[in-house]
Amino acid sequence: MKNDGVYHEKDVDVELAVSILVAAYEDLADRILLVSSDTDLLPAIKKAQEKGKTVEYIGFSHKPSIALVAKCARSRLLDKTDVQNFVVGI
Repeated sequence: MKNDGVYHEKDVDVELAVSILVAAYEDLADRILLVSSDTDLLPAIKKAQEKGKTVEYIGFSHKPSIALVAKCARSRLLDKTDVQNFVVGI
């Protein structure tokens, strides 16, 4: 968080891509659940799939990533009722 009190994403996509690749190349998982709509992760997803891993996309119904829906083996789109118990003010 910066001093302005607002959360700023920093290198999260890189960390996710590395985690996907480590899981795939070190055979740490057969299935990877991706909770992100960042299409910058598509190359890492492709490599994981080439290593025989199943990648599932979990996104949000109000703004799904069509590319991730198309490229991942399975998709689940969450709506307000799926998250309302975990977020204050919904």
